[in-house]
Amino acid sequence: MMEDKKYCMSSFLMFRSIMNHEKSFLGGCTARCWDDRKKRKLIHNSKELSEYLNWSVEKACSEKKFGLALSGGIDSASLARFMPKGSIAYTFKCVVPGVAVVDETCKAAEYAKECGLKHKVVEMHWEDFENYAPILMKHKGAPIHSIEVQIYKAALQAKYDGLDGLIFGETADCIYGGLDKLLSREWPIGDFIDRYSYVLPYKALKECEMVLHPYYEHARDGYIDPHEFLTKVFRLETMGSYTNAMETADMLLVCPFAETELAVPLDYERIRRGENKYLVREMFERLYPGFSIPPKTPMPRPMDEWFDKWEGPVRPEFWPHCTNNMTGDQKWLVWALERFLNMLDNEKKK
Repeated sequence: MMEDKKYCMSSFLMFRSIMNHEKSFLGGCTARCWDDRKKRKLIHNSKELSEYLNWSVEKACSEKKFGLALSGGIDSASLARFMPKGSIAYTFKCVVPGVAVVDETCKAAEYAKECGLKHKVVEMHWEDFENYAPILMKHKGAPIHSIEVQIYKAALQAKYDGLDGLIFGETADCIYGGLDKLLSREWPIGDFIDRYSYVLPYKALKECEMVLHPYYEHARDGYIDPHEFLTKVFRLETMGSYTNAMETADMLLVCPFAETELAVPLDYERIRRGENKYLVREMFERLYPGFSIPPKTPMPRPMDEWFDKWEGPVRPEFWPHCTNNMTGDQKWLVWALERFLNMLDNEKKK
């Protein structure tokens, strides 16, 4: 394992992950990564997808006690149809005093009632992110994606409720064409680097490097195939976040969509005509006849509100005022990186 702090800081800001698994922030502090060697089920159409998801959920629930992470979207709602009656469904609700933020609980409750599930709301407060982030970073050996705090808190609630694990609808978007803005056009590699990278490291770090090998590996004739990139890069990053959060809580994780892959090329034309995630849509329409497909919203995290008064990092690795023009999600990445570096310094002093 090679210690390379500059690379790891830059990689985290660009990808929310340490892309070279042979490098670490500190000798002996190895970032945990998701193991992607398991063979996945090839899917040709929405019927095959539905059958496999049903099988995966039934298998998990026949062996252990599982709950479902249920949002207001169609991915987890589809899985809700396959859960045993009386199972618990958990929905995140972020709370910002005095501010109205995205709330998926009403739509999720509608799905839960339709499927005969018990519905529980897991409230998320900024204090949860402050309190749980260090625990998750220590387990991961790296800074974390903010989603990990939400998953971890839900896992703790499920554990308290006597469950063995949680089922999530994660990776449906990247495998089945849900990230339509990234799939909306042909991408020259330079444009895609600027569009996809969460924080360009030179905007935050005094000493940095552009971590470009993940892009180069999926470039052909100067262009990126966005679906290939998402299934090879984004999928591993996001599954690493889910895995770390659930492992830290000592709970089992099942992501049925992540156990599958498209056996045929993604139909870019359908997506660019407005039919994003068309196989999942077809499945949802069969499972919920008469239900309208809700607009897609990311898992709610009101980072813009929570970081509104944050003045930015103070460590010497960062440029002063570097977060002034950043979004709340970008500020989180800088905040998490600074918090992790502080943790490493404290470990060295022991």
